[in-house]
Amino acid sequence: MTTNTAPADLYRHGLKLLLDKDIAAWVDLWDDHGVFEFPFAPDGWPKRLEGKAAIADYMRAYPDHIDLHDFPHVEMHQTTAAQTIVVEMRAVGRLVATGSPYDMTYIAVVTVENGRITHYRDYWNPLVVLQDSMSDFTGSSR
Repeated sequence: MTTNTAPADLYRHGLKLLLDKDIAAWVDLWDDHGVFEFPFAPDGWPKRLEGKAAIADYMRAYPDHIDLHDFPHVEMHQTTAAQTIVVEMRAVGRLVATGSPYDMTYIAVVTVENGRITHYRDYWNPLVVLQDSMSDFTGSSR
C-alpha cells in the first residue's frame, strides 16, 4: 500500500488478508507504533496493545483458532477527520478446535496515517468468547 492509501481502501485490503490468513501481511499494514484497543475485552484479555510487535504477537495464532470465511456485512463511515473511519461489520467462519460456527459483529474506529494503521479501537462482543472458550486465541487464563 502506498502512503496515500485511503483508510477505507487499506481496511478493505486488510479484510482480504485476514480471509487469506496472511497475518504477517495484515500486521505489515500497521505503523510501528500503532495502538490496538479493545474497550469491551473480558477480564484476562488485553485491553490495549502498543506497537507492531505486540500486535503481531497477539494475532499470530488467530488462524489456528478462528477460520474466517467471509465478512458478509461491511459498512464504512467517513468521519470529519479524513484519516479516521468507523466500520460496522460482521465476520463469519468456524472455530477450528470444535468446528462450531463463528459469527461476530464488530464496530471499529480506525485511523490511518501515511498508509499505515496508527490506531484501531475494536468494539467486539465479548459474550461470544465467554460462551465458547475455544475462540480464545490470546492464551489468556481467565
